[in-house]
Amino acid sequence: MNRFSTERIESTTFDPCVSVLAMNGINWRLLQPLWNRYATDPYNWRLQLSLDRNESMMKWTVRRAGLVFAWVVLGSASALAQDPQFTQFYANPLYLNPAFAGTARCPRVVLNYRNQWPALTGTFVTTSASYDQHVDGVMGGLGLLVTNDQAGKGTLSTSTVSGIYSYQQAISRKFSMKVGFQATYFQKSLDWSKLTFGDQIDPRRGFIYNTNDVPRGGKVGNADFSAGVLGYSDIFFVGFAVHHLTQPNESLIVGDSKLPMKVTGHAGASIPLGMNGRYGEARTRISPNVLYQSQAAFKQLNLGLYVDHGPITAGVWYRTRDSFIALIGFHTDKFKFGYSYDLTTSKLTTQTAGSHEISVQLQFNCKPKRRRFRVVACPTF
Repeated sequence: MNRFSTERIESTTFDPCVSVLAMNGINWRLLQPLWNRYATDPYNWRLQLSLDRNESMMKWTVRRAGLVFAWVVLGSASALAQDPQFTQFYANPLYLNPAFAGTARCPRVVLNYRNQWPALTGTFVTTSASYDQHVDGVMGGLGLLVTNDQAGKGTLSTSTVSGIYSYQQAISRKFSMKVGFQATYFQKSLDWSKLTFGDQIDPRRGFIYNTNDVPRGGKVGNADFSAGVLGYSDIFFVGFAVHHLTQPNESLIVGDSKLPMKVTGHAGASIPLGMNGRYGEARTRISPNVLYQSQAAFKQLNLGLYVDHGPITAGVWYRTRDSFIALIGFHTDKFKFGYSYDLTTSKLTTQTAGSHEISVQLQFNCKPKRRRFRVVACPTF
């Protein structure tokens, strides 16, 4: 589930004036102060749809309609703010947990692209780029993470820039730990020109007027802080992260709208099957994984399994009560490419066209390290 659970959508009473906000990428809590101004008289601000079978197009019937979009799709008025989520969790390690910074030791560049529910008018498109490496002088890893999220075809845009530091400490000969800290600046903006107001609608001819009721504001920026911890050996790993520790205000208009803390727990193992590789290492490995995330009312459990055979990786995930995920990837020492598809398991499957995600990782050379450097045994994707 990303941002809005399909189960929650199906079980919520449909009220177009409210629900259009959620499915078109607009956080209901961000616009709630503005909505309250229009919703003092629910009867007069209710939007109705009627379909005239004698004509080839849908007609709008309006009772002094208040704030609405030009498009209406099924949504949820109770949806809370949720971070964009990538399906290829470990192909975007710094986004998952800041403690992953520097785990590859040498310089690493990661690019990610996700298109969620492309069949809907208000699609979600999220991109990210990151750079990280281990630095002996600071006894840990340094990283830079940049993300951009476009919801409702750019109606709501969120951009972030994060600096990350992770401290590494060997606990024993077989087990190490990393503690990561992340400082972020985010900017969220709302394009009012892509919204439609009630005074723009003619009951017979549709959207033909200019609005005289454009609210003030529509942009907010703030600092944000996160932290994470990662424990790992050559075979297994376990991690924990908390994002939005200070719960910054992200209200686009007036008042406060706190960004809820996001808690992530993840664990997995890399199990070799035989020692038939070129240098005696296992050519085939299986990697069972579990990942749990919680953010306000949003709870999600992900169960997955990867199979690595030579340069090819295949994986499947099950996102509880939401979707099945299939993944295929190719990797070498310097280059990694992955593609995944989310198949929604609810009644919205045929309406959303699932979700597509692509990841690219570039690994660069660095000076050999005299002391042994333990690499995290987490999946490639």
